[in-house]
Amino acid sequence: MSIILKPMVTEKMTHLTEKLNRVGFIVDKKANKVEIKKAIEDFYNVKVADVNTISYAGKTKSRYTKAGFVKGRTDAFKKAIVTLAEGENIDFYSNI
Repeated sequence: MSIILKPMVTEKMTHLTEKLNRVGFIVDKKANKVEIKKAIEDFYNVKVADVNTISYAGKTKSRYTKAGFVKGRTDAFKKAIVTLAEGENIDFYSNI
């Protein structure tokens, strides 16, 4: 089971990384904070100070088309905001 699905690379998360040394990840919905901390420490070889998690429910979306109203739902996901220890950092752009 892969706990870390993908990192969040947005303007807001980049700002948090620069100011507060925090990094965001989309993680498995069933993972807890201890599992997330261990997975990030093992994968990126950094020391994690704190983990905060947020669960998002999927939103209902609808739009009008030629065939009538089309209804759907976006996916639910879990986000983890990880605070790294002092002096640690993760560079997502090193392999580009």
